[in-house]
Amino acid sequence: MANISDQDFLEYIVKGIVNNPNDVKVVRTVDERGVLLTLDINPQDMGYVIGRQGQTARSIRTLLKIVGAKNNARVNLKINEPIGGRGPRMSNPGMSGGMGMSNMSNSSSMSSMNNDDVDTSAVDDLKI
Repeated sequence: MANISDQDFLEYIVKGIVNNPNDVKVVRTVDERGVLLTLDINPQDMGYVIGRQGQTARSIRTLLKIVGAKNNARVNLKINEPIGGRGPRMSNPGMSGGMGMSNMSNSSSMSSMNNDDVDTSAVDDLKI
């Protein structure tokens, strides 16, 4: 795969992960902030692309960051929520308390899940 575009790269990776590769659609837009790849997939494949605790999606984003750096571009990924998707979760199913949790404690548990935990040290020194 010599000199593959970021859009083709994303399609190749996602089609290899999902059960419905014919439903994978990537739209590429460019603006002053860089490249935005918008991914649409079959609703049944959402879990495969997101992964446990978002780890697969984070890994794909890291790979796209490397591909973008190679082409001197900032590449971002947006995964569209499929029609009929479940929307944002209101509580963490792994935590005890479930329905009895207050909004305050629920929002604090959600704020701990962010991208600050992603190790991008391998690509941080690239000149983009």
